[in-house]
Amino acid sequence: MSGHSKWSSIKHQKGVADARRGKVFTKLTKEIMLAVRQNGANPDTNYHLRLAIQKARDNNMPTDNVARAIKRGEGTLEGANVLAEITLEGYGPEGAAILVEAVTDNRNRTVQEVRSIFTKGGGNLAESGSVTWLFNSRGLITIEADGQAAEDVEFKAIDAGAEDVETQPGLVEIYTKPNELEIVRKALEEKGVVICTAELTKVPKSTVQLDDSKALQVLRLMEKMEEIDETQNVYTNVDFPDDILEKQAQTK
Repeated sequence: MSGHSKWSSIKHQKGVADARRGKVFTKLTKEIMLAVRQNGANPDTNYHLRLAIQKARDNNMPTDNVARAIKRGEGTLEGANVLAEITLEGYGPEGAAILVEAVTDNRNRTVQEVRSIFTKGGGNLAESGSVTWLFNSRGLITIEADGQAAEDVEFKAIDAGAEDVETQPGLVEIYTKPNELEIVRKALEEKGVVICTAELTKVPKSTVQLDDSKALQVLRLMEKMEEIDETQNVYTNVDFPDDILEKQAQTK
């Protein structure tokens, strides 16, 4: 889990989401649209839509944008193309496992883009099922806190039913069972904890360590994957060294 934790911590602290606000909103819009098409436009009965709306709020997405995304998902606004959720699996340098989740209106185009990035990055696209078994689905809540405040958040998270808690400089990451994400979030908010983000994620069952050059190569490959418009999430089982993450973050 630490590789995911360190990487997400660096991205959070560097404000990547803010720097790419337009792209973040595009991804959130697709997530909301897909949730509506799969299970309807009522967040009270659509768990995934509730999560998507809350994620949009966490990222300061305007309410009007959220409302439009829901209507596009219902098909009542123009631009409501048919979307599909796909998961692509592959290997990076040294056999590093990489999982790519995307929402697209053109599967073939997205597959070709992902395949190209794998190839150029020293890896390859793999068959379905070859990588997913290496990851577990988890709920992830992030909270800005440091020092004594982080310890207090950790105790409150455990009391709220969290499965695991990891502390990075200035950031606390709380892991839950997927179906308990909302429960833990609400319990923390009732205890006065301010939530940064809450989302479903994939966490490697175990991690691998690579030498610095290969780790950096995998990291750059993953960042290229994230730049694809259709990509929602990218995961790996690599435990990135702190200095590699910080070095790459400084290039942004």
